[in-house]
Amino acid sequence: MTNDDTLLQISTMMALLDGVFESEVSYASVLDGRDFGIGTFDHLDGEMIGFDNTFYQLRSDGSARPLDPETTTPFCTLTRFTPTQSIQIDQEMTKQDFEHWLSTQLATINSFYAVRIDGEFTEVKTRTVARQEQPFVPITEAVATQSARTFKQTEGTLAGYYTPRFGHGIAVAGYHLHFIDQAREGGGHVFDYTVKNVTVSFEEKPRLDLRLPTTAAYREADLESHDIEQEIKIAEG
Repeated sequence: MTNDDTLLQISTMMALLDGVFESEVSYASVLDGRDFGIGTFDHLDGEMIGFDNTFYQLRSDGSARPLDPETTTPFCTLTRFTPTQSIQIDQEMTKQDFEHWLSTQLATINSFYAVRIDGEFTEVKTRTVARQEQPFVPITEAVATQSARTFKQTEGTLAGYYTPRFGHGIAVAGYHLHFIDQAREGGGHVFDYTVKNVTVSFEEKPRLDLRLPTTAAYREADLESHDIEQEIKIAEG
């Protein structure tokens, strides 16, 4: 079992930037006691979203399917979600306005948080990168194969994390969210949204359990020469 105040993270955003898209870590090996999270799959074969102890693989063909726990992941963040605050919002707010407001509700912006947003959205824009094959290219090139989708007047769930500024490169500073619709039929990595009538729940996570890969690809990766700001901006949309 896991400590409730801890985020478990497999690898880093910097490794993804450099094209480290394979891992020996299966979801089955890290899910024990963890019921919430986001991530990806080997070869960037879709996005992962999980909450209420149910996990999904969201693929570039627009489909959503239950997670096969034996699949492996080059990057994910997992935790046990026991929210300490839950707030109802019944007015339209853009992503920028909503996240600015939400940051004012956090006890401190210098810690990590698990965040879940359920309800009605005027619009949610997502993207999912197509499966990559070797030789892998950096993620800034891989996103050229992404499939974009816009959900309008939709209901569903956004799940993910807030990372403080100093964590940029380990994860994505600010809010990193994935979406799945209420029917559990589609979703992806979120790059824009407008809330309409939602409940936002969050929990501070002051401990980070960071597990770095031991693969040759990671050990030989160039993690020093990247323009972190620009490349994460491209990768995250």
